[in-house]
Amino acid sequence: MTDAQRRTAAALCGLIIPAEGSVPSAADLMVHDFIDEWISSPYPDQQADRATVLAGLAWIDTESRRRFGADFADLTPAQMAAIADDVCHAPDAKPEHVEGARFFAKFRDLTASGFFTTPEGMYDLGYRGNTPLAEFKGPPREVLEKLGLV
Repeated sequence: MTDAQRRTAAALCGLIIPAEGSVPSAADLMVHDFIDEWISSPYPDQQADRATVLAGLAWIDTESRRRFGADFADLTPAQMAAIADDVCHAPDAKPEHVEGARFFAKFRDLTASGFFTTPEGMYDLGYRGNTPLAEFKGPPREVLEKLGLV
């Protein structure tokens, strides 16, 4: 990504997963670096994502300038949310926002993937890693019955 694309990506990451309580935002955790690395990989799926993400970052800045006269990263949170609201649910997107909705779906998935694989994101989920068990009694009887194993 270019510096301008990274700036837009960081702003969008921060909008998608904002800071809450003691948990930092996706932008604070540099999730846009993860996305940049992801779309820079030479594999076919990541290269397809690259086309989607780079075109989408261009789209969101163009849409921001059209609506508000500034790049996405320079908008107020309310202005950013107004654009995101138009593209956050693809089935409801107006025809002129279909491209933006396709981009937003992919970018939101990448943002969540990057965020929830950080230590802070895992902590936010309540994941504490593997913990030793003194013993394992197996699955409860009702589960075995439901599976027809008893």
